[in-house]
Amino acid sequence: MSGTESQDAGGALAAAIVAAVSAIPGLNGCGEGRPTVAAPPYATIEIGAERDWGHKTGAGREIVFRLVLRDEGESPARLRALMARADAALAAAAGGLSGWALVSLVMLRGTTAGARPRLWACTRDYRARMLAR
Repeated sequence: MSGTESQDAGGALAAAIVAAVSAIPGLNGCGEGRPTVAAPPYATIEIGAERDWGHKTGAGREIVFRLVLRDEGESPARLRALMARADAALAAAAGGLSGWALVSLVMLRGTTAGARPRLWACTRDYRARMLAR
């Protein structure tokens, strides 16, 4: 698989994530990088390391990505509820990958922390394994 096709895997994954997370009621936007018009709560994604995960007769990719939700408030309670919805939305988004089949999606680690007073961030790192269709 060429470098251009490799980018297609990451692009297909990013598009599916943005579509799934953007549909969550209560979030004011989702995108790669900070949404320019969104007020908290909003989500961002970062597509990270991409590795070959192919086999003899087919192409595959293993991609690590990060989903970050940010919110304002006295506590992270609303943010944690939104992240639970995001986890469910990602699991349901498996069929939305253009040209790729999602074989597995695993949450690797997650944190919730106060970035500054009244500003919270909930982060999840995932590993997606995909095969070309």
